Amino acid sequence: MNTGQMMLAMGAMIFLSVIVLNVNTNQLNTEDTMINSKLGLIAVSLATSYVEEANARAFDLATVNNFVTDLNALTAASSLGPASGEYYPNYNDFDDYNGLNRTDVVDEVSFRIKCTVVYVNANSPDTKSSNKTWNKKLTVKIYTDKVNGNALLKDTIEVSSIFSYWKEI
Repeated sequence: MNTGQMMLAMGAMIFLSVIVLNVNTNQLNTEDTMINSKLGLIAVSLATSYVEEANARAFDLATVNNFVTDLNALTAASSLGPASGEYYPNYNDFDDYNGLNRTDVVDEVSFRIKCTVVYVNANSPDTKSSNKTWNKKLTVKIYTDKVNGNALLKDTIEVSSIFSYWKEI
C-alpha cells in the first residue's frame, strides 16, 4: 500500500469513527428524552390524582356537614391545613392538603410531592389572598431527588386547581 492509499484508509477510519460517535450520542439523547417523558407522565398523573382527591372533599371544615353563607365561618387563611388529629389520606376538606409533603415511589423512582392551598380572588386566581374567599387554590408540585448530581425528572411538575364554594338555587 502506498502513502496515498494509507492516508485514504486513515481518513476513512476517522470518518467512520465520527459517524459511530454521532450515532451513539443521538441514541443516548433519545433514550434520555424517553425516560424524562415517561417520568413526566407519571408525575402529571400523580399530581392529577392529588387534585382529584382534594376536589372530592368538602370545601372547608365548616362545610363538611353544613351549608355556610358567612365567610367568617370558614377557616382563617393562616390556619389552612389539616385539623388536629387529621392525617393523610383521611382528610375531610380541601384545605387539609395545605402543607402536605410526601414521597410516592413508582417504578423504583421516588417522587416528592408538595401541596399548598391558599385563598384566591375570583378576579385574580393566580394571586394569593390573605382574606377568606369562596375560592381556594391547590398547587401540587412534584419533583425527583438528584442521583449522581442530576435529577431524574428534568423539571418540577406543577398542577393547580381552584375549588369554589357555591350552591345552585
